[in-house]
Amino acid sequence: MNKRKRKKVAFSKIIFIGVSAMTISVVIFSCRMIYITHDLSPLAYLIPSIFAELATATGFYYRKAEKENTKGGIVYDAAMAEKANNGTFPE
Repeated sequence: MNKRKRKKVAFSKIIFIGVSAMTISVVIFSCRMIYITHDLSPLAYLIPSIFAELATATGFYYRKAEKENTKGGIVYDAAMAEKANNGTFPE
């Protein structure tokens, strides 16, 4: 019986996906409430703050990925070691 090994999802990816989902839900909720109440005040504070948080999370996530996937990084070095041992890249 050949079972596929399920790759463990990195915690930083979980945080990034969670922040992205929260951003989308806050934007949809804000648009709905703006439509119902005809009040544009959430556009001044709520929307910019949630996108500032998303920008921060995105910046940290890509910085971490860059460090891992360049020479000297954990993922890059592991892939090179696997290539040297097997002659191929890991899947």
